[in-house]
Amino acid sequence: MIKVLIIVGLYAVVGCSSQSTKLQESASEISFDGLHLVENSKVAVAYINPDADFSVYTQVAILEPFVTFRPNWKRDQNRTRSRNITDSDMERIKTDVAVLFRKVFIEKLEADDGYEVVDALGEEVLLLRPAIINLDVTAPDKKQAGRNITLTASAGAATIYIELYDSVTGAILGRASDRQVSRNGAGVWTWSNTVSNSAGARRIFGRWASTLRDFLDKHYVEGASKEMLE
Repeated sequence: MIKVLIIVGLYAVVGCSSQSTKLQESASEISFDGLHLVENSKVAVAYINPDADFSVYTQVAILEPFVTFRPNWKRDQNRTRSRNITDSDMERIKTDVAVLFRKVFIEKLEADDGYEVVDALGEEVLLLRPAIINLDVTAPDKKQAGRNITLTASAGAATIYIELYDSVTGAILGRASDRQVSRNGAGVWTWSNTVSNSAGARRIFGRWASTLRDFLDKHYVEGASKEMLE
């Protein structure tokens, strides 16, 4: 039986490993809304409601990802690379990123008879709210005719911030943020274009989606085991 997963609230934040370490070190043990810090988390910072029973959720809904660029991204692109990035280019990229994020998460969550992503709310639906912030595309493709590639060592970076909610009560159950950079193999400089940019973003989103899937699987199995013992 396919378990249904509803994803509504994860906010994304992109950063480097040193920034992630600083976030972990500065994070409070208990958040302003009562969530508890997760020790040794796979992401930079994660909080969870210690009383939440994630095993009751067999469905997940994903809200439209909120996407923002890092400050001054457009200015820096036009100043250093003479790309003439426009506001419409930025909106197109944001739309493409949001669509790819949702696609990758659905693939990971539904794989191997996993969690079906749905569009409805219900008692067994987990709501996931995602945001991708500080998005930094190293060499954006203007989709112009002809050769449009740039030599780079990284396709870009992004920070994800995610919140998990009970879809019926609206109670917040968890929160996580992490920043990742999509680097080329062994730091090698390669040509960046639409294809390589998409591949880099897919790798980043895939890692985030796998982390969420592992978390849900772990808590689903633990919850089922507890029921069997009762």
